[in-house]
Amino acid sequence: MEESVMSRIYKVGIVGAGTMGSALAQKFSQEGKNVVLVDTEDDFLERGLEHIKATLTEGVSRGIFIGERVTEIVAQISPTTNLQNLAQCQLVIEAVFEDFNVKKDLFRKLSSIVPADTIVATNTSSFSVTDLSASITRPERFLGLHFFYHAAKNRLVEVVRGKTTDENVFKKVMWFMQRCGKDPIVCRDTHGFVVNRFFVPWLNEAVRIVEEGIAKPAAIDSVACKTFGCGMGPFALMNATGIPIAYHTQKTLEEAFSMFYHPAEALRKQAEKNEPWHIESAEESDPALSEQIANRMLGVVFLVCGQLLDEQVCMAGDINRGARIGLRWRKGPLELFHKYGEHRVRELVDTVADSWNLETPASLSIDNWQPDFIVTAKEESTGIITINRPEDLNAMNPVVFSQLADVFETQNSDDSIDTILISGQGKAFVAGADIKFFIDHIQKNTISEIVDFTVTGQELFQRIDDSHKTVVAIVNGLALGGGLELALSTDIIVSLEKAMFAFPETGIGIYPGLGGTQRTVSRIGKGLTKYLVYTGQMLDARTAKEIGLVDKIVTWDELFDVMKNLKDMTRSPVQLSDKWRQVEEFFNTYTVEQFLGEDEFPEAWLPIVKKIRYKAPRALQLAELLINEHQGPKSELRYIEEIFRTKDALAGLQSVGGKPAKFKGY
Repeated sequence: MEESVMSRIYKVGIVGAGTMGSALAQKFSQEGKNVVLVDTEDDFLERGLEHIKATLTEGVSRGIFIGERVTEIVAQISPTTNLQNLAQCQLVIEAVFEDFNVKKDLFRKLSSIVPADTIVATNTSSFSVTDLSASITRPERFLGLHFFYHAAKNRLVEVVRGKTTDENVFKKVMWFMQRCGKDPIVCRDTHGFVVNRFFVPWLNEAVRIVEEGIAKPAAIDSVACKTFGCGMGPFALMNATGIPIAYHTQKTLEEAFSMFYHPAEALRKQAEKNEPWHIESAEESDPALSEQIANRMLGVVFLVCGQLLDEQVCMAGDINRGARIGLRWRKGPLELFHKYGEHRVRELVDTVADSWNLETPASLSIDNWQPDFIVTAKEESTGIITINRPEDLNAMNPVVFSQLADVFETQNSDDSIDTILISGQGKAFVAGADIKFFIDHIQKNTISEIVDFTVTGQELFQRIDDSHKTVVAIVNGLALGGGLELALSTDIIVSLEKAMFAFPETGIGIYPGLGGTQRTVSRIGKGLTKYLVYTGQMLDARTAKEIGLVDKIVTWDELFDVMKNLKDMTRSPVQLSDKWRQVEEFFNTYTVEQFLGEDEFPEAWLPIVKKIRYKAPRALQLAELLINEHQGPKSELRYIEEIFRTKDALAGLQSVGGKPAKFKGY
């Protein structure tokens, strides 16, 4: 019988209690899973547990955890030197040191211990997953899971299929990674996988520039940070993570590919000394020198990324997510490609390729450098649509709308599908529209592009609303603004426990324009809609369920059962508590003019009134008009151009992520 993608993983085994293994044990335990942590000696296990406790204690000091939670997390980890205890696990991850023979020996032992349905994964960063799979009895249940340090904090994981990996095993692990708060990218089995393949040559090129006497480490770090939007340049990063690691990874790439990947001699010497680079105080670089450094670093990244695409290791979107999430670059290769343009990128790559007698990758065309923001799947009669832009909290822009419209139309016209599920990858369902898109067009005075974008979104959401199939939103995280409006266009809203909901628009100078002032009224009435839109109040899942905004709250594990019966779900009427009836009555009684004026209010309501008075006045007025008239989502289009031409809109949008704007009312 074919294995269900949704079948559960209750217990995870981690072999190796070192830096990576202990971080993985912590992560899975934090996500509510029981963990069996195995190492060869009790001292190693104790050291790993101490590392976990230290990290969690740091989290307490930063307000991420409470003390009791630390005790709970550690209690779910069972340390042992006995591999036989892994027989209880549905997933076992190897995280021992990078020695091929040690790993092979371990997998041979695991083959006789774990049940036939256990999935076994390697966290290798150097070796072929397919080669390692030859050491295990059931290679179809074997794959690579390459995590990034610190694995309890860094969301990226590279999921690597070997040649024999079963498709359903792969799908199950992809699902489980998301359930555990990871952002997976998919890659073919090749040395360096995705991120190390371009990141380590980026480090190596920085060393070559120093070696050639062109610039010093401080200047290179400064230019790299500015060019790629990273917090640490290549030399500071190598000092932090270990220069020998960079050298050995580069050496592995050289052995697999070509002399272009040959480690710089200065890198070899520094690795052998195992001393940090000396980074002198940064000086203002000559513009011509800065451009030369940037061109070298960009050329190497574009060359290697082009090779990855030529070899079909992954998609361009996976490369970008690897850089943005795993390396925390603000400017990923995909954005940089579009910034510089195909012609300039080819020039940069040709310079590098010619110097190493390499062919310029064939994939350096704009068609191959398009984002893939939507992932689709099918589980029996359920179509699954996942918005896959976690590096930007799944924010919607014209490309997201276009791709979502295409896949929704495909699933909506598929007679074998009776239910369509829409969810988001990462820690957001959809965190609204792309703020940068709005700001750019306001500043260029091309407001018509914003109007067209809103019209496109309205049409898409209406098609979802009108679908004869059961459409269900699985809200896995933040559903803000347009994300909440997308959820409201579906038939049923199922929320994970940690999801959050809000209409923040009036606090950034605009109003909900994708149905938020209309479909919300149809769900919870005018009074509570005004409360949400006027205040921008963030609701947790429980509160959203109390007022009828959400139909059902589930845990990740309960979601498996819910998904089997999605087409039978219905929306139940909600009986408001006295508290929420009072809120409803209050907002049905007072007008925006009164909230913004000199009227006196009962003392109990003053905090809410104060919050409203910080919002953009014109946005509040237009929202009130639209809610009161309640003429359907298209009515919101009447005032889109007007609101985006206000100075408050630009000030509010530019304030996102910083201090709240002070609105003028125009």
